[in-house]
Amino acid sequence: MNYLQATQEITVIIPEITDELKEVKAQNCYPVIEIFTDKIKNMIRQNDKTRLFRCLKKMNEIYRKGDTRMRNAIENSFIYSLDNCTAFCNKEYRTLIFGHLSQELQKVYAKQIYSHTI
Repeated sequence: MNYLQATQEITVIIPEITDELKEVKAQNCYPVIEIFTDKIKNMIRQNDKTRLFRCLKKMNEIYRKGDTRMRNAIENSFIYSLDNCTAFCNKEYRTLIFGHLSQELQKVYAKQIYSHTI
């Protein structure tokens, strides 16, 4: 899956993101994932669990089916910002959020976190 396919799939689950994604000048994965990540952050803050879990499921799918550039964008934008997104969540909510990440993304997250603490 490339950034165009990912953009189409993201707009299906978050229709209001369409205009924002159309404004992206650079046609690459990073702006698409950054915008998607910002929407996910807002859902976390607003405790919008239904939409949040659908978006996390879509992020898992995009990562699994994504080309190398898409996977790198998810690892470097979404996964990198995950701690910041969940910093003020209670333990139960944080656990619930991480429970909706695929095993693959959980491994990437753990690797990224533990590599910075060494």
